[in-house]
Amino acid sequence: MVGSMSIGAMPKGNGHCQFTLWAPMVDTVELKLVSPQPATVPMTQLESGYWQATVENVGEGARYFYIVNGNERPDPVAYYQPEGVHGPSEVVDHSQYAWQDADWRNPDLADYIIYELHVGTFTPASTFSAIIDRLPDLKSLGITAIEIMPVAQFPGERNWGYDGVCPFAVQNSYGGPTGLKTLVDACHREGLAVIMDVVYNHFGPEGNYTSIFGPYVTPKYRTPWGSAINFDDAQSGGVRDYFIQNALVWLRDYHIDALRLDAIHAIYDFGARHFLLDLAERVEDLSQSLGKAHYLIAESDLNDVRIIRDRTQGGFGLDAQWSDDFHHALHTLLTGENNGYYSDFGTCEALAIALHERFVYSWKYSKFRQRYHGSVASDLPASKFVICAQNHDQVGNRMLGERLTHLVSFEGLKLSAGILLTAPYIPMLFMGEEYGEDAPFLYFIDHGDADLIEAVRTGRTEEFKDFYASGSPPDAAAVQTFKDSTLNWVKRQQGHHQQLWHYYQRLIQLRKQLQLSAPSVSDDLTVFSEEKHKIVYYQRPIPDGHVLCLMNFSQKAAQITVPKSHDPWQKLIDSAATEWGGPGAVLSEQIRALDTIKLAPQSFALYRST
Repeated sequence: MVGSMSIGAMPKGNGHCQFTLWAPMVDTVELKLVSPQPATVPMTQLESGYWQATVENVGEGARYFYIVNGNERPDPVAYYQPEGVHGPSEVVDHSQYAWQDADWRNPDLADYIIYELHVGTFTPASTFSAIIDRLPDLKSLGITAIEIMPVAQFPGERNWGYDGVCPFAVQNSYGGPTGLKTLVDACHREGLAVIMDVVYNHFGPEGNYTSIFGPYVTPKYRTPWGSAINFDDAQSGGVRDYFIQNALVWLRDYHIDALRLDAIHAIYDFGARHFLLDLAERVEDLSQSLGKAHYLIAESDLNDVRIIRDRTQGGFGLDAQWSDDFHHALHTLLTGENNGYYSDFGTCEALAIALHERFVYSWKYSKFRQRYHGSVASDLPASKFVICAQNHDQVGNRMLGERLTHLVSFEGLKLSAGILLTAPYIPMLFMGEEYGEDAPFLYFIDHGDADLIEAVRTGRTEEFKDFYASGSPPDAAAVQTFKDSTLNWVKRQQGHHQQLWHYYQRLIQLRKQLQLSAPSVSDDLTVFSEEKHKIVYYQRPIPDGHVLCLMNFSQKAAQITVPKSHDPWQKLIDSAATEWGGPGAVLSEQIRALDTIKLAPQSFALYRST
């Protein structure tokens, strides 16, 4: 791999700033200073494709371009793009921020209760600073970590973030580098960890100038979003180092606690040493040098446990990965949907398998894929898997951006929450889920290229031409589409929304009190499912006793016989109770083995035995 030379604009003190660029595909490079004093400075070519120049009287706030082949281009390692993806880059001196989180300690990953949010639609102001006022509410709910959808600079002001083209630059419209640091500081003050969603599988389509400088992408592979990042082709060493340094910047300079790695199944690397292995080792080195833990969490469509297996066992050593199978199994039972990849799920048995074995597909035949899929994960601890009932992809990639609020009953929402928050895995909520937000989360963009906007419109119309819902996709480029996706935060204090919020709060309290996140393996769970009456239930040990979780997915009441086990069982929560807006509890406060009990329609209940 190319050496560990620091890239980007690095203030060195005494008014000096060192500019280092990896550009192996160019013959000459000049640094063009826009401010504080306009100047053009030739850069010196170093080994391995690096260029460098050190300039006096340049510090934080100075703006600059690189001149390559006669064209002015922003720095591919820009830390700030105050005028957007096409404008000059700005020098950022990370040492100038006065951090207030010296006493902060990152919680164990098993204790994460994650809240995924999008900066642009979480508040009407669409800024980092506006999030700060809502942190006490999240803390009161019981959240322990927020996950921020990508904030690397993207075109315009409205975007999910996965069209970013400047991986090191913090989105200008959100508040830039200082705004993000202030938010992280505030989160740590409230006792909340921060996860940053990063995209290492492709660049966005507008404002990506990296191909001028070097082979950042490769024609060897294609992703659904364009050319793949070059992790194993010619001159890939500089690219690998570029993204590893990016990860370290988030963790070291922004005090981010964990990274969520987007769609790693689209990170193509068939070399003998995978990029993710390099990344994990470098992050571990950083954690040791700083004396605090940092985590890597992968999103993957592969059900491949090599991602999280220990490096001594031939794995990459990442800390956790998403389990989409859990979402799909739960979603299909709640909604009855069976289109696309949902066709592989839809049974109580599938959810039971997801609860017990982490993946439903562990080298089993997938009808949707028409091949065998996945690997066995049952020997790995539950704390290595993140589960959810909703997330930005599963909501936002629907044509109308419907949340579960639009698709299931109020009782179904509570059933979903009960399963999610009492399972032994790491739970993740999608913003607004906790009070039944009824605003959609739609796909939106703010590109400056009219042809690109039209291509997006055409592509989405084609994508949903056979969609079961009537109508056509909302215009992704329309401001109203973005506004329609903004949370109605005040609803958390009204009617059923407020009841649902308190229900989530109580479930999280129980999760913490019972230590439901305590390390567990598959053999700890005894899971039962019954297809005819749509029943799933399981029991498992906890540090101080055992719990029994009961779930009825039917629209009708159902009877079960309490399994032979620990006696007696004391009820802790029942979603059918009137205090949670339910029709009324029918379960007894105490039950015993072999009792015949009745579960209310679409209900969840949790019992404990000591």
